[in-house]
Amino acid sequence: YCYVDKTAQIYQLVKTGKYYFLSRPRRFGKSLLISTLEAYFQGKKELFHGLAMEALEKEWTTYPVLHLDLNAQKYDTPEALIHVLEENLQYWESLYGASESEIGVARRINGVIRRAAEKTGKNVVVLVDEYDKPMLQVIGNEALLIEYRNTLKAFYGALKSMDAYLRFALLTGVTKFSKISVFSDLNNLEDISLQQAYNNLCGIT
Repeated sequence: YCYVDKTAQIYQLVKTGKYYFLSRPRRFGKSLLISTLEAYFQGKKELFHGLAMEALEKEWTTYPVLHLDLNAQKYDTPEALIHVLEENLQYWESLYGASESEIGVARRINGVIRRAAEKTGKNVVVLVDEYDKPMLQVIGNEALLIEYRNTLKAFYGALKSMDAYLRFALLTGVTKFSKISVFSDLNNLEDISLQQAYNNLCGIT
């Protein structure tokens, strides 16, 4: 096997900013980047043996990580997206607790982030793989597209109000949808898709 070490760029990413968006075509390694970031923020130093990150990082602090993967699912019904979000929320709530007063995905993700930070004493890392997959699969079905957009708008928009509890966030996808609150509510989300410093962070140039 051949492994191309991109961890020096990952170190630069996590040390110089807080909220990021990265767009790349399919099969460019976005999921590998997400899982590498997850391992880094979980303090798994042993997985970085021999890589640039091993020498660059001195602290290896462990943070609570909320990893949402929207890639491995068929989105063709109104319930499909809710089921994926519910499944992830239930898992996170099993780790950090839940509140019956929190109704809807937006309030529940807010509650999870706040409790995770309070329980661990560390701010939360949010990693979203293929944020746009549900909407891409229903292009042509306007009713379902609007429903998915509204659901995701509430979910992603909730992150903005949790700034005090967040350490880092990265959303990846293949497109940049304009009519979803990711890029309006999360107006501090830095788009690094075309930045020279990160042009070979995923894939090759």
